[in-house]
Amino acid sequence: MAEEKNLELNELDDSKPAGGGGGEGSGGLPDVSDLPRSAKDLEAVYDIPVQVSAVLGKTTMQVSQLLKLGRGAVIELDRKVGEAIDIYVNNRLVARGEVVVVEDRLGVTMTEIIKTETTA
Repeated sequence: MAEEKNLELNELDDSKPAGGGGGEGSGGLPDVSDLPRSAKDLEAVYDIPVQVSAVLGKTTMQVSQLLKLGRGAVIELDRKVGEAIDIYVNNRLVARGEVVVVEDRLGVTMTEIIKTETTA
C-alpha cells in the first residue's frame, strides 16, 4: 500500500536532496540526489502532455435521479464551502488547493503538495 504524506509548500527546499540517502538498501533504485536537478536536465519531458483535474467534490446518485436533473439543478457534493479541493495529474492525487478567480476565469492555487511514498 502507498502511504500519503502531506507537505506544506513552504516546507519544500530545493537546496536539500529529497531522498534522505536511499543508497544500497533501496532495492537497486538510484539515490534521489543522483537524479537531474536543473531545469536544463528536464527539457526532454517538457513537451509531454498531462491531464490535470481539480475536483471540487463528489457525489453518488442513481441514473434515474441524474435523468431528472434540469437546468439550474443543484447537486450536493461531499465537501464544505472553503474546504480544500483535490488536484490530480493523470488521475493521481498530487496536491490540494483553493479555487481562485483571475479576472473573469476560475483557477486553482496549490496550498499543499501530496507526497506518495511506495513501500515494497
